[in-house]
Amino acid sequence: MRVLIAPQEFKGSLSADEAAATIARGIRRARPDWTLDMLPVSDGGPGFIDALRRAIKADSAALPVHDPIGRTVLGRYLVIRGSHDVAIEAAQANGLFHLAESERDPLRADTFGVGELIAAALEGHPPRLVVGVGGSATTDGGAGMARALGARFLDSGGKELPPGGGPLARLARIEWRRPAVLDGVEVVVATDVTNPLTGPNGAAAVYAPQKGASPSQVEILEAGLVRFAEVVRDSLGVEIAGMPGAGAAGGLAGGLVAFTGARIASGFEIVAEATDLAARLAAADVVVTGEGSFDSQSLQGKTTGRVIAMARAAAKPWVVFAGSAAAAGPGVLTLASLEPDREASMRNATELLRDLAGRWAETLA
Repeated sequence: MRVLIAPQEFKGSLSADEAAATIARGIRRARPDWTLDMLPVSDGGPGFIDALRRAIKADSAALPVHDPIGRTVLGRYLVIRGSHDVAIEAAQANGLFHLAESERDPLRADTFGVGELIAAALEGHPPRLVVGVGGSATTDGGAGMARALGARFLDSGGKELPPGGGPLARLARIEWRRPAVLDGVEVVVATDVTNPLTGPNGAAAVYAPQKGASPSQVEILEAGLVRFAEVVRDSLGVEIAGMPGAGAAGGLAGGLVAFTGARIASGFEIVAEATDLAARLAAADVVVTGEGSFDSQSLQGKTTGRVIAMARAAAKPWVVFAGSAAAAGPGVLTLASLEPDREASMRNATELLRDLAGRWAETLA
């Protein structure tokens, strides 16, 4: 039996790499003779550069950058051998995983560290820069990222705004001169989020609550992004408010479009192409995927749903391992079935996922 193991991250518990390795350990306990092909997947969020690193020859670079609330962390990016393209995972700097729940600060959190990663990568003059976004703690429209590249965000009195999405409602003017180092560089935003920057389906309304924002803070962030989009339009001539995908990572995708001329592309397809996912799936007898929370949205273009769709198209049996599921059924197995307490399930995700995978392998004919 040949098994393709292609999970994404279990948010708050396991990276995609860790999830794949854990599932493999569980299966090997029960079926040591099976052939296991581990292929962690990502749509551009946490795990993006690890998924690429497993599949392509690349060198890793690292530097100190600022996290969402201004502390110093180590951020990594990849330089692809041969092409010299660069792959950046924005969450290395602005990821929600950097913060304890008590540290989340939706109004102040910013993307300055993402800009630091981009600035460092541009020093190598790459022909293409792919920025995977997702899993962010920020809702600043990418203003912090742009600030790190030289932009200034000023209020009506000419005073520079403090970091974060909260102050953007006071934005009056942007001073920006595109750095020459961006000339000739193709910038690609890797995401499978299609939400616009503003409105009821925008970055603040849909995603800010997941980053700790209260209803009143969501209103403040929405007002900031609306004003940000207006000033970007007036100052830079780029309309990002209703652009599909611009709301990804708290509007970082929209900011990258506005300030670097980026185009938005499917993060899943970038990873799938680089890892030769289609061929590896075709060679498998059964496909295993998974994520932290599996629900109806998972089947509507999200990473796990895309893997399932490919398995169905290839007539391959598949199974989903999830932390929890809105409607568990055939092909969907959950850690919650072994440990109903959510906090305990997340805390013991490694052991539970290993056991769940082993039990599944034992029962598979």
